Amino acid sequence: MRVSATAHALVAATVLVAGGAMPTVASAQGTQKSAGIYSCIDANGKRLTSDRPIPECASRDQRLLNSDGSIRQVVPPVPTADERAAIEARQQEEALARAVQREAIRRDRNLLQRFPSEAAHNKARQAALEDTRKALRVSEARLAALEKERKPLLDESEFYVGKQLPIKLRQQIDGNDATTEAQRDLLQNQKAELVRVNELYDLELERLRKLWSGAQPGSLGALPPAEAASTPRKAAAK
Repeated sequence: MRVSATAHALVAATVLVAGGAMPTVASAQGTQKSAGIYSCIDANGKRLTSDRPIPECASRDQRLLNSDGSIRQVVPPVPTADERAAIEARQQEEALARAVQREAIRRDRNLLQRFPSEAAHNKARQAALEDTRKALRVSEARLAALEKERKPLLDESEFYVGKQLPIKLRQQIDGNDATTEAQRDLLQNQKAELVRVNELYDLELERLRKLWSGAQPGSLGALPPAEAASTPRKAAAK
């Protein structure tokens, strides 16, 4: 599951606040007295009372009593290092899940706002594909031109059968070969880009149809990668 930088930043902030605010007996053992009476039974079975958290009972529950003896709250034991690490890990997982959910809601709402109908989405798809189609046409024209440039070079090389080609002619043929190979690679990348864009728009359309049918934003689970279909990369052309 891939998550945006914004989601990770929200998680970090949430965990930092949560970690800093976690109540423990140790944090309460300062010089300032708490209102109420702490009571516990220590490891030896002895009941202890104090106007502040009791260090001898740091590993067990302590009752915080009101002045009339009623229980105001039960103070849990101070977590061990391993327990605190587990708590912080759980908090981080929960914060991440909340951040991912908020991101899914935001993106679904953006999709609905940008594409109120299937016709609007298809128009955007065709516009995105046209960028790559134009690049494909440029590459195909460039390959045709290179083939045309290559023919007289090969014709000239026939005069040197069994002989070493002149340096200039050899360089021209090698240059044509290298440029042609690079252009073919680019053409293959552009064809792959057409497939990629169509696949992303298909995923987006499937999600939109559910949203148009009444599904709540953020209720459809994980979204495709952050590079949305509606913002495709432009295929480069040489």
